[in-house]
Amino acid sequence: MRNYLNFEDEIKNLESEIDKLKDPYNNEGLSEVDTGKISKIQNEIDQKLKEVYSNLNPWQITLVARHEDRPKSKFFIENLFEEFLPLSGDRFYGEDKSVLAGFAKFKGNSVLVIGQEKGDDLDSRIKRNFGMMRPEGYRKTIRLMKLADKFKIPIIFFIDTPGAYPGVGAEERGQAEAIAKTIECNMDLGIPTISIIIGEGGSGGAVALASSSKVLMLSNAIYSVISPEGCATILWRDASKTLEAAKAMKLSAKDLFNLGVIDEIIDEPSGGAHRDRDLTLENIKSAIEKNLNSLKNLNKDEIINHRKNKFLSIGRGDGFSKHPGEETSLSMKITFIENLKNRVILYKKELSVFFAAIIFFTFLYLIL
Repeated sequence: MRNYLNFEDEIKNLESEIDKLKDPYNNEGLSEVDTGKISKIQNEIDQKLKEVYSNLNPWQITLVARHEDRPKSKFFIENLFEEFLPLSGDRFYGEDKSVLAGFAKFKGNSVLVIGQEKGDDLDSRIKRNFGMMRPEGYRKTIRLMKLADKFKIPIIFFIDTPGAYPGVGAEERGQAEAIAKTIECNMDLGIPTISIIIGEGGSGGAVALASSSKVLMLSNAIYSVISPEGCATILWRDASKTLEAAKAMKLSAKDLFNLGVIDEIIDEPSGGAHRDRDLTLENIKSAIEKNLNSLKNLNKDEIINHRKNKFLSIGRGDGFSKHPGEETSLSMKITFIENLKNRVILYKKELSVFFAAIIFFTFLYLIL
């Protein structure tokens, strides 16, 4: 049974009509399939999907990114890679089933695949903790990333999580430290790394696996520091203001691409990735192949510098300047007055002594 979102009512009605036409014997007075009418309605559905999905607002995109039928990491791992060998455990505490990780073959070449997995039904979602990783999950990824780095094997990340697990046990076992160490490890890798945000990219739980050489997003995925509901609750004390929050947060692929936070948008079929999984697979496969080829001829130092400069360049629009030939520079553009003010603050103590001395000698001169 297909699941529909609240803005897909017209599409739902048209598809229900098609289903009835395809099974005429359950309808009184019909005895054969009306293929002409089915084709006409199907064209209407295709047109309506293009119309609706080309004008989604940020909150509607969030709903699509969370769609329960949307393909998950497990689906992509099973269909994009060969000889996948899952590896488990962080060698400290235990196994985190919210993240799938292991070595595999992509186009005949070895890769490490790491994917956050939400699950497809209630039982698997509980088992996978709804894609929310615990500290042991991040420590497992660190262990495997270092192993891949040792043998010069590229890494592919699939990101789909509402955020890192916020439970007491996770915090007691060092959740924040585990995320920070994962980001640090990711930035230090001398191998190509590609992160693909396939659904939700929530908070530090996503950033930990998205500190890569290339960050790609499906066109109806989202990537943000907090959920729209959480943002609305904090800013307006009203969880219903999700649309305003989603707009302000710039969480869509198009906004993030324009801001330079991500490197590429992977197109989805009209109606979302869940409506044509095969086409989504082909688009992701092409994107992975293209980006791996663009990085394969870089040496270790070049890969590290490329990744470092990529993240240093984010947010360097108004107010920042880049000196020619010096990509790592982050100097602020400041006026003469601001510069003078900063120097006064910096040398305040010395200036106080200097002016006190002038006043003292002036006083001596006057009385003598």
